[in-house]
Amino acid sequence: MEETISLKELLQTLRKRMVLIVAIALTAVIVSGAVSFYFLTPIYQASTQILVNQSKDEQAIYNPSEVQTNLQLINTYNVIIKSQRILDIVIEDLELDITSGALNSKVTVASEQNSQVVNISVQDESPAQAATIANTIANVFQEEIVEIMNVDNVSILAKATVAEGQSPIKPQPLLNIAIALVVGLMAGVGLAFLLEYFDNTVKNQQDIEKVLGLPVLGVISVIDTSQIEDIKSRRAARKARGKGESADV
Repeated sequence: MEETISLKELLQTLRKRMVLIVAIALTAVIVSGAVSFYFLTPIYQASTQILVNQSKDEQAIYNPSEVQTNLQLINTYNVIIKSQRILDIVIEDLELDITSGALNSKVTVASEQNSQVVNISVQDESPAQAATIANTIANVFQEEIVEIMNVDNVSILAKATVAEGQSPIKPQPLLNIAIALVVGLMAGVGLAFLLEYFDNTVKNQQDIEKVLGLPVLGVISVIDTSQIEDIKSRRAARKARGKGESADV
């Protein structure tokens, strides 16, 4: 026989396990907040912009095909900027105590859509260090690209700077807490239904009807302690009256 669950039963299950659901959600929020505020290291980001053109004669006129070629070469420039040749020079100039691979993981290079402008972004625990690395990468690329691809028209549009009171890009405590709240609620609801599914105890006449598939003909009411004591006192009173009547006879 196919068993169906009504919306009312679902709501009753949620209501019955509400304390568990709320407890799991609050625990997730507290843990997420504590980790975000006290254990995760803030990471700052600094960005610089450069413009890359092909080397050309000053007498040359505007050529649309040349611009298109420059756009197609942007991906190549992006790879060169993050190459070991460029990053090793940056590490040497700044005397950084990291490998080129570790520095590569901190650098993000992206080009503006349909333009020859390249954004170089660096993430670091120190905002000043991030800005210094970003500017050094741009300067080294400007010098080295002349030998690598014969491109001598690299312009730095905007240098990376450190803003006063700059906020870290990660972690984002409020976002982490919101995600933890949603995940905690989902986990709590899932656990509530799981516990209800494995709960085979019989609690009321509806459960008996489901298990046996038979209608309930009668129900024995629950007698509390006060009712039992009242019954005992009445029996004792009747016995006392009975003994008194026998003595009179």
